Amino acid sequence: MITEGKIIKIAGPVIIADGMRGTQMYEMVKVGNDKLIGEIIELEGDTATIQVYEETAGMQPGEVVESTGGPLSVELGPGIIGSIFDGIQRPLVNIKMLTGDYIERGVDVPSLSKDKKWKFSPLAQAGQKVQGGDVIGEVQETSSVVQKIMVPPTLSGTLKSIVADGEYTVVEDIAEIETDSGVEKVQMMQKWPVRKGRPYKAKLDPDIPLVTGQRAQDTFFPVAKGGTAAIPGPFGSGKTVTQQQLAKWADADIIVYVGCGERGNEMTEVLKEFPELEDPKTGKPLMDRTVLIANTSNMPVAAREACVYTGITIAEYFRDQGYDVALMADSTSRWAEAMREISGRLEEMPGEEGYPAYLASRLAQFYERAGRVTTVGTEEKVSSVSVVGAVSPPGGDLSEPVTQNTLRICKVFWALDASLADKRHFPSIDWLQSYSLYVDSVQGWWAGSVGDEWRATRDEAMVLLQKESELQEIVQLVGPDALPDRERITLETTRMIREDFLQQNAYHEVDTYCPPNKQFQMLKTIILYQHQATAALERGAPSADIINVPVKEEIGRMKYIPEEEFETKVKEIQDEIIKQCGEV
Repeated sequence: MITEGKIIKIAGPVIIADGMRGTQMYEMVKVGNDKLIGEIIELEGDTATIQVYEETAGMQPGEVVESTGGPLSVELGPGIIGSIFDGIQRPLVNIKMLTGDYIERGVDVPSLSKDKKWKFSPLAQAGQKVQGGDVIGEVQETSSVVQKIMVPPTLSGTLKSIVADGEYTVVEDIAEIETDSGVEKVQMMQKWPVRKGRPYKAKLDPDIPLVTGQRAQDTFFPVAKGGTAAIPGPFGSGKTVTQQQLAKWADADIIVYVGCGERGNEMTEVLKEFPELEDPKTGKPLMDRTVLIANTSNMPVAAREACVYTGITIAEYFRDQGYDVALMADSTSRWAEAMREISGRLEEMPGEEGYPAYLASRLAQFYERAGRVTTVGTEEKVSSVSVVGAVSPPGGDLSEPVTQNTLRICKVFWALDASLADKRHFPSIDWLQSYSLYVDSVQGWWAGSVGDEWRATRDEAMVLLQKESELQEIVQLVGPDALPDRERITLETTRMIREDFLQQNAYHEVDTYCPPNKQFQMLKTIILYQHQATAALERGAPSADIINVPVKEEIGRMKYIPEEEFETKVKEIQDEIIKQCGEV
């Protein structure tokens, strides 16, 4: 039954309506004469407080509010990949064709085209027992992605009929399932409420790394598949560039990129670049396995609060098909600011720095939907959703509430340093402030796939970098010449770790991506220099001669050696280190 109420008060994106008895929390409503999309966020008797996802200027008390009978949901099916949506899954390209460069209020464009026909290939047969999550067919959606058409998670029974191989729209019936309560028709398109996580059988330990090809992230501060990572940093420190690099190179099948309240020019850059980027895995456009959700800072603030839920629901849908998904949220600070504004309009008691008291729980609800899981269905699939959220603390102050609450939830902390970014050190991850709690979990994978010495080599490099920060204080006071010879060797090794290993050139065809084995061998080579140089020093060799061995130039050029030549070349460099340090 459709409930109709009347607006009695308007406070920016929040309106209060009377006569809404019979509606439910988080139900979607159409507000006013323009039928703007809104969501009920508070109910008291027959009075509802509604968060409107569009501009409410010009709206007047007395206008009608109409319920839809269901929660804010997204449409899931063929047509998602390669699309650019706003925060409530309206297709921006289609809206532009309809209204021009500016989105008109109340414009109602379906998220997925109901007219486009897709070539459906059945994979199940009539008479087969099926349950939620079972794949009954597939559609070649793009050159890179085959979309699996699944039985909705809430259905199970006997497949009564299924259509033959052919072309169908997303709303045509493709199958009938006989359930205990009757026959249910199945289409290629499903709807799912954004605030409710999709079901899974079991959540697995995050013990496989999400390989990104970025040495600082993979070797020093790894994130696991199904893990969560935060990238806090001040303006201009490279958060967006780091996320774009991860989107391009991360070991994920599907990328969901959520531009959450960032400046319009940053999102424009993403929208322009991503369709032109070549996918390194397939050689096809990167957009062929990417979904973009754009909600810039000049779009309605309430829709910003919904956009991360839209993104994570789309990510879970592809996870259920057996894909590994990486979601980039840029940035959760703007999302939290939207919550703060809505909370202020609701006249709620503010928490720290004016943020709502439920900030921590909302962040936790979002990040906990990440994970590596066993999916529902007869055939169990292991897949994952990994979440990387950028945080934009005002003035780079990492003690502010959004950063601190994110830190309590995320297990990887990639702290960006503006001074490193100013020195053109990319990625500008501060190795002294950053950490990863997945190191122990992924250690087995590195030992089995790359080398038993990975953990010991990584830990030794971290100790040397910590030692360098202590020595730099002395150097600033008395100069490098006053240091003992052993410490001067340490400073030279850490310079190599910083400049030759941690620093990466995103624009260089070889250095933009570094495979795990190459990362390990590079770091092992630098640590080998440290050991050989220290041994030479103990034999009485002059420190100046050890520091100036010619092989150092070869160490500096390791990162630019192509993968196919690397194994041979690195062995030559390691032999040369032993030889030259032995001859000093």
